[in-house]
Amino acid sequence: MSEPKSKNITWHHGLVERKERENRNKNRGVILWYTGLSGCGKSTIANEVEKKIFDSGYHTYVLDGDNIRFGLNSNLGFSPEDRAENIRRIGEVAKLFVDAGVVVSTAFISPYRKDRDGVRGIVEDGDMVEIFVKCDLEVCEQRDAKGLYKKARAGEIKEFTGISAPYEEPENPELVVDSAKNSVEECAKMVTDFLKKNGYLK
Repeated sequence: MSEPKSKNITWHHGLVERKERENRNKNRGVILWYTGLSGCGKSTIANEVEKKIFDSGYHTYVLDGDNIRFGLNSNLGFSPEDRAENIRRIGEVAKLFVDAGVVVSTAFISPYRKDRDGVRGIVEDGDMVEIFVKCDLEVCEQRDAKGLYKKARAGEIKEFTGISAPYEEPENPELVVDSAKNSVEECAKMVTDFLKKNGYLK
């Protein structure tokens, strides 16, 4: 946790414990951290998982990379420094969701291991499940619904992950789903099966 700029502050504990919220929600608070190239299917899979477990009565929410940049992170670009701050902020927000006993999904490229590990470092063991949505660059480019890869190849978008900026694959993710070889439904089932097997959904 970084040192706060403000010095005259005190951490306040509420009267409702996280465990009490989890017992009421019938699920454990956890961050499902989806990472992968643009176009690999992070948001699509995260939303499919959300719908499935919401329909089963669990408390869940998706923090989407693009959506967050409309508000909370609207002042950030795509330089390495801004990417790091983008992930730091969303990690702190996701941590609050965990404390609220929610299954929170984050669908961000989050290309740097250091930044993803930084989020893992601010939560308790088991509170973050890193999900690598594996997909070949060629397949991501073929899917390119937003035309971003085309613009990046033409030099119109700078610092574009996979083209002009690096992507560091997770070394030890809790789960790998291959979206080039499996359907959205199959990938979502892999995630929900993992959550049930490991006690995140009661």
